[in-house]
Amino acid sequence: MNDFILPDIGEGIVECELLKWLVAEGDTVVEDQPIAELMTDKATVEIPAMHNGIVSKLYYKEGDIARVHEPLFAMQSSSDERAETVELSPESEAQPIKATASGSAQIESFILPDIGEGIVECEIMQWLVSEGDVVSEDQAVVEVMTDKAVVEIPAKYNGKIVKLHYAKGDTAGVHTPLFDQEIDSGAQDLTNTSNTSASTAEPALHHSLKQPAVSSIAGIASDTNKHQQGEKYEPPVQVSRAIASPAVRRLAKENEISLSDIKPTGHKGRVLKQDVMQALSSHKEHSQASQNTQTAPNSAQTSGIEKASSNDDRIESIKGIRATMGKQMMASVSTIPHFSVSDELCMDKLIALRNDLKPVFEAESVKLSFLPFFIKALSLAMKTYPVLNSRLNEAGTLLTYLSAHNIGIAVDSKIGLLVPNIKNVETLSLFDIAQQLNGIIERARLGKLSNAELSNGSISLSNIGAIGGITATPVINKPDVAIVALGKTQKLPRFTPIGDVFASNIMMVNWSGDHRVIDGATMVKFNNLWMDYLCHPEKMLVHLR
Repeated sequence: MNDFILPDIGEGIVECELLKWLVAEGDTVVEDQPIAELMTDKATVEIPAMHNGIVSKLYYKEGDIARVHEPLFAMQSSSDERAETVELSPESEAQPIKATASGSAQIESFILPDIGEGIVECEIMQWLVSEGDVVSEDQAVVEVMTDKAVVEIPAKYNGKIVKLHYAKGDTAGVHTPLFDQEIDSGAQDLTNTSNTSASTAEPALHHSLKQPAVSSIAGIASDTNKHQQGEKYEPPVQVSRAIASPAVRRLAKENEISLSDIKPTGHKGRVLKQDVMQALSSHKEHSQASQNTQTAPNSAQTSGIEKASSNDDRIESIKGIRATMGKQMMASVSTIPHFSVSDELCMDKLIALRNDLKPVFEAESVKLSFLPFFIKALSLAMKTYPVLNSRLNEAGTLLTYLSAHNIGIAVDSKIGLLVPNIKNVETLSLFDIAQQLNGIIERARLGKLSNAELSNGSISLSNIGAIGGITATPVINKPDVAIVALGKTQKLPRFTPIGDVFASNIMMVNWSGDHRVIDGATMVKFNNLWMDYLCHPEKMLVHLR
């Protein structure tokens, strides 16, 4: 029977909620069949079976909190041979461990864990250390870039970096060694694992119990004799620093709470996010009680003001998609010189065409909004102005013209703002775009978008008009070179060439462009062509295949 160990499923994520079991105990499943739905701070994730077999045990109930590096479910292989499984527990991440020539130190290969749903590789952006550097636990070692964010990878122990397996700019694969570290002698006890073979577990255990430097371990040596050879044994851990993930340390630091003052509830004494939040809640209650006992109100009016003030203050940590979006937008505005172009779009003919086509689309159970027209017109305009469908490298020295028109749409989902994109719009009909758009928006609002749908976009639309916005200055979704914000349609008075007043349906469109790639004249010409297709949608027929 093989236990499936819940792997790392995102930066700083140490626990998640079990939303739904997709199988029951005793069910026969095939490799890669979805077993469970989990919800993290960032997304809803499906966990697949690791091989063919029978589900023998489910360790959690729906609604429970499942923890990373602990068993999620157990399976019995359908073959006599035991299927190979990859368990990204702290112990398995430490493999392979090699002894140095002197035998007094150990070298551990840091295995790159899962750093996001569906992400199998990442780019090495920058090494923050060099070979030979001595680092401390949780010190940032390298910056890697995935399709979703830039992530810092910290050291697991104190020690010396002996080898970097990749160069800057290389692509590193998940579950492969990232760097080798010589573990400091004071941290070697942390590398003992409970999964060693029966022939090596007992001598290593007794050796660790004989170390005079750790009195607390020696003091319980008699208790360890109860563990028989081959049984799972967790050696006691004594560290001078609280054990916590970088995200938990950041949360504690932001709220000025010392990790050493927090009672840990996690595996091996690890401080979890919920421990910090509990300590924060207790600290606020204590502070409020002290303030109430020390401060006597001078009048009923003063008392009312103080009560309102203490009740209105609320502290909320920035996490998940909001934190990722914040980093992405900061990187965009700090590295891309934005400029804006605004214009008025007459929607009269487009409204009439949509009203004519809606029954045709509804007959095929497809909802037709205005977005498919905007998306198709963007693709047609990009054929004339391909610079709007390009990528600039980080150094600003190379410009890549993309062949595919992957057009993104900003969606306000239940887990935050997401920008999925429709692939290869240049090959799609209006019906194809509408059909794909409906599916993408539905999956985005449920938090079930795939990594592919969130990656490799060309240009983005933000439909602020859907919630009543008129104008905006959108921030470019890096590494795109442009984005457009669509305002709501308003019926406004306008004039004919001879001065007669008439009512027209007007939408404000607001572009932001990367001034390193696009100049003002090109952006205006591109916008004029795009709006011409929308003001006179029959012109798009000329280019449809």
